[in-house]
Amino acid sequence: MKPRFLALGALAAAGSVLVAGAARWRSATAALVGRLRAQAAADSLPDYVRTELDGLPAPVAQYFRAVLPDSGSPIRYARLEQRGRFLVRPTPEGWRPFTAMEHFTAGPAGFVWDARIRMLPGMHVKVRDGFVAGRGSMVASVLGLRRVASVEGTPAIAAGALQRYLAEAVWLPTALLPSAGVSWTALDAASARATLTSGGTTVSLDFHFGADGLVNRVYTPARERDLGGGRSAPTPWQGRFWRYEAWHGFLIPVSGEVEWLLPEGPQLYWQGEVTGVTFELSPAALPHSTPAPERVAPGPATPSAASAAG
Repeated sequence: MKPRFLALGALAAAGSVLVAGAARWRSATAALVGRLRAQAAADSLPDYVRTELDGLPAPVAQYFRAVLPDSGSPIRYARLEQRGRFLVRPTPEGWRPFTAMEHFTAGPAGFVWDARIRMLPGMHVKVRDGFVAGRGSMVASVLGLRRVASVEGTPAIAAGALQRYLAEAVWLPTALLPSAGVSWTALDAASARATLTSGGTTVSLDFHFGADGLVNRVYTPARERDLGGGRSAPTPWQGRFWRYEAWHGFLIPVSGEVEWLLPEGPQLYWQGEVTGVTFELSPAALPHSTPAPERVAPGPATPSAASAAG
């Protein structure tokens, strides 16, 4: 019987370690989200009105007219539930399902992405990306116990995180208004460049709009890509969005994908969908609600994120 008791004791000890690791991860995430929300509470955003669109490039003004109510309070905080698949190594077998919760604030710009990527049955990697108080960060940990990646506070991670925020601001579209600090420059009849400064970091992305006036692609010729071994290189990068739905009166895309544009061809590494949205407006708050019937914007067909997230 002694070996059996020893085995049970080992299992109990392992379980305690896993519980402790998960608790530490949740605590660190909660602290970062708390800092994110505190900076939003300390700031205020003005109500937006249609006259704010005067003078904007034509495709940008058309986009805002399509996705925003006529006037009202801007989104101060957003929480999005996501699921999909993530490329952990560049092979056809390298895709792994993930679930995530992402928190956003506007004024000042910030986000925290808390994801769980399933590697094997019973084994997952936790990833937390963020841009809070002008500082970018990325942490990855096996089971919340052993860090396998950690970068924070460098100019490169700040720029990459702010570029990501600007691209994902289509999920809280009032964050793209001039009153939220975004300046727009016309490129052509179907695209414009958005520029945002936060915490001493300035980034720009090119936004491309479809025939329906909605954003279907964002692009930059240079976003820092990790090459391993402490090396990185500026690399063309883009994200695509489609399948727009109405949430709390705002029209946002609920499907998307992101890829590096490498010399040998595109390397898709993130595909996902939004499964839940909570917005808090400034100063009022809105509870979670069911989306209105979807408006579909054409986009590439992808494997079901629901089945991938399993």
